[in-house]
Amino acid sequence: MHYSHKKNDAKAKKIGLIVNPVAGMGGAVGLKGTDGKAILKQATSLGAKPVSSIKAKAFLSELTSFEVDLKLVLGAGNMGEYDAASYGLSFSVLGKRKKETSAADTIKTAEKMVNAGVFLLVFCGGDGTARDVLHAVGTSIPVLGVPTGVKMHSAIFAFSPKAAARVVVRFLYEGLPLKEAEVMDIDESAFRKGYVSGALYGYLLTPYEPHLIQANKLASPVTQSEMRNQVAISLYIIEKMKPDSVYIIGPGTTTRTIGDLLDLKKTLLGVDLYCNKRIMKNDVNETQILNAIKGKSVKIIVTPIGGQGFIFGRGNQQISPQVIRKVGLENIIVVATESKLGGLNALRVDTGDPILDTAFRERKMKVLADYNKEYEMQVE
Repeated sequence: MHYSHKKNDAKAKKIGLIVNPVAGMGGAVGLKGTDGKAILKQATSLGAKPVSSIKAKAFLSELTSFEVDLKLVLGAGNMGEYDAASYGLSFSVLGKRKKETSAADTIKTAEKMVNAGVFLLVFCGGDGTARDVLHAVGTSIPVLGVPTGVKMHSAIFAFSPKAAARVVVRFLYEGLPLKEAEVMDIDESAFRKGYVSGALYGYLLTPYEPHLIQANKLASPVTQSEMRNQVAISLYIIEKMKPDSVYIIGPGTTTRTIGDLLDLKKTLLGVDLYCNKRIMKNDVNETQILNAIKGKSVKIIVTPIGGQGFIFGRGNQQISPQVIRKVGLENIIVVATESKLGGLNALRVDTGDPILDTAFRERKMKVLADYNKEYEMQVE
């Protein structure tokens, strides 16, 4: 597709791109984030692989498919330069290449991009990276997040790398309006212990495109009707559990109720394995899941994120594309209360595997919303 130039000629527009090379590495290994050198070292020791570069390339690949004239301003080395080198785009580089980068490098590079006059700053990372960008630019320039982290509760992220590219093109050529978007983050150390301690850190300006950019995460309401609904869903799940089958149960208050009714402690924010209505292992990572399900009948039980609709790719990266393929899409059980479904128009996936994401989008998923009560929902 080729967009004709309008009065705001895109040739005069610079797009900044900063990649946080370690964002998301704590997901598949079950660390729920990668903030700080100690956690990064632990993630690496557990076999964590970089994911930001893959998603940055997906963003750039989609961007080049529009055949638009762009001038990219990139972070040096693995902060964007290496990822863009093979796409034939015009770019300049800020800063010096470094083997290891930190939050300070993100902040410094973002500040330089403001001084360089970028029209829109795009970053690849999670909530921690969003905080760093907020610290650097405030509301001085528009910002858009490409989701590559573990935690993405902020309202600054496109639904996927491809969606981010579409927002960039529409912003340049169609003049999307701007809005103030919340930058949220949680205390990772508390998160790993099963407690959510979130805070609003401020606002970034971002293009307004609700069909391509996520809302901030909404917590489930604590009401009697909500809890009754969760109990009804969980009772039905328990009654239908098959002997000797392994159940991979994702994070969330609805899924935690399954453990409560079995009188077993389910981790609120981790992925747990159940078999014969007993816990096999709490808070597992991708490798542990793959080892546990060999030769077994397996089901995955997940609940969508409130206000966003993601069933995979946000906070449950332990249930990786490899795990999902081994289990099969037909063996995925989605559960959500009526009130949560009322705030969603679709389910969403961002597994990092484009072929798998397409397979999800080619089908509708059944959602268990009460005792023996299901709805069908489209996946986007």
